[in-house]
Amino acid sequence: MLNNSYIKLSFLFIFNLYIFSDDIYFPSKSWDEVPPSEFSIGEDKVDRLIDIAFKDDSTQGVVIIKNGKIIGEKYADGYNFSSHGTSWSMAKSYYAALIGISLDKGEINSLDDKVATYLEYFNDERSDITLRDLLDMSSGLDFPSHEHEKMFFQTDHLAYAKTVGVEKDAGQKFEYNNINSMLLGDILFQVTGKKADVLFEDRILKPLEISDYKLWKDEDGNVLTYCCVDMSARDYSKLGLLFARDGVWNGEEILSKKFIDETFQLVWDSTPERFTRLRRGYSLHWWVSAYEENFKIFNTSGKFGQYTFVDRKNDIVVTRITKYNQQDSGDVQMWGPMKYLRWAGVENAINIGRVLIENGAIKSGSDVITPFTDSEGESKEFNDLYGDFIGAIEDLSCDCYSDEAFN
Repeated sequence: MLNNSYIKLSFLFIFNLYIFSDDIYFPSKSWDEVPPSEFSIGEDKVDRLIDIAFKDDSTQGVVIIKNGKIIGEKYADGYNFSSHGTSWSMAKSYYAALIGISLDKGEINSLDDKVATYLEYFNDERSDITLRDLLDMSSGLDFPSHEHEKMFFQTDHLAYAKTVGVEKDAGQKFEYNNINSMLLGDILFQVTGKKADVLFEDRILKPLEISDYKLWKDEDGNVLTYCCVDMSARDYSKLGLLFARDGVWNGEEILSKKFIDETFQLVWDSTPERFTRLRRGYSLHWWVSAYEENFKIFNTSGKFGQYTFVDRKNDIVVTRITKYNQQDSGDVQMWGPMKYLRWAGVENAINIGRVLIENGAIKSGSDVITPFTDSEGESKEFNDLYGDFIGAIEDLSCDCYSDEAFN
């Protein structure tokens, strides 16, 4: 009779043989494009997914990927597969992945370590907050109605983040707080001596052969780890595919399966309504849009309707981005004359800024340099159709359809 150790070793060998098999396709600088029928998926199902997205005029592009290959793709007039979108808060998931890599490398000991272990200025009323609390959006840090989006209009975002105090006990309540994410960059710098953009490039983007991007920083050079990565819909999809493939890329482990397994759990099974009425959960800087026994969808999410959806079990990745005017003026935020709108309130600052730019009073890319989504790129109908979109993703893998994302 075989002993348990032999059985475990055999299982691990078979598992690794599968994960690192040459038969698993990974895109390089280009992608294989195949008809959905290659994977026994009806073309009508792919068309339905695209049609739902383009019922909203803000949609710039949609990419649908099965087993690493593009089975559906469409762009609005004036855009193509190389056009940049901007991520807004999708970036939170990317920089959280760097925390996972530091954990894998032993630079961080545990997600349950106190943040004060890495940031001296947390040795105060914030001393009980853990890394996990930051990543699960349950730090208990002060949470105003603007969710600290006012930080976006500062010249030094990290200085702003450092001053935010405690409002409630850590680990008790989900609150989508941008400060939690901005602090990740400082933690990464303390444990590696490198800024988060350099780590992102070296540890993720280069192995994935992503070379056309912007990683935004503030005027003081702090990486905006809570937002603002510019790249194409295809390249956003590569980041989703990395998670769908258990952190492995072309035989190289970029991020451990253990960390992804922990990420793709349901920590908060219900979150306050944000943009959509569909019930959603949250875990380690990823949203959970479906969590059924045979169908789980985790996704990155941006403020104006940018998403990458990952169906890990079925190796499906779907990215939808909204219209964005790609800038050629660098990746360092400069507010110029708009700095006076800093304390006008987030919505006022956004609306006034849009009017000034659209009327030509201020030129985006010269007078003001920042990621910018005008009203044409802000989702409206898509928010109402979000549940239909999730159902259409599910329909790619089965003949079922569920109106409820959670049991």
